[in-house]
Amino acid sequence: MNTATLERPAKIAKNGVNVPTLLATIGVVKDMPAAAKFQFRARGEWVSGTHSRAAINGYFGAGEEQSREKDFVIEGDHPAVLCGADKAPTPVEYLLSALAACLTAGVGNIASVRQIDLESVETIVEGDIDLQGLLGLNDEVRNGYQGIRATVKIKGDASAEQLEKVVQQSVARSAVFDMLTNGTRVEVAIEA
Repeated sequence: MNTATLERPAKIAKNGVNVPTLLATIGVVKDMPAAAKFQFRARGEWVSGTHSRAAINGYFGAGEEQSREKDFVIEGDHPAVLCGADKAPTPVEYLLSALAACLTAGVGNIASVRQIDLESVETIVEGDIDLQGLLGLNDEVRNGYQGIRATVKIKGDASAEQLEKVVQQSVARSAVFDMLTNGTRVEVAIEA
């Protein structure tokens, strides 16, 4: 039996994060960089109008194919003012929520490893978009967001400076923040 477990049982889970498992994962990846190679997938299909549905399940990671017990299903649509049926968030809203989720998850992990008890974390993300580009009305206006702002409100049992460092580390390690700020090559193949 591991005596470290007996001496510090309260340190195993912090803020809902299994810290020993997180640190062990980091150790495995450090020793075996090939274990860090993942490929995530989504399969989308048109429903009607601007309404679509995507299923997320299988992925490659930790050296082999992985699957979940069930598909995660995400629907997308446009609001009525943009010719949709408003059955789900827009794809650009999902992008904002992906950034919010990534930053918030990072805060949870980093605070837990640093043994900071979190009281609350709220990440608010806003994006400004000019639809002239998307609608083909002005080629000088980009199709996507012109700017995105994120605000992280955090409370915990650490100083404001320590909490700020947790958020800064979350931003520095966020995959979604990286993709948005550094760009990611996207290839589209067409099968008719």
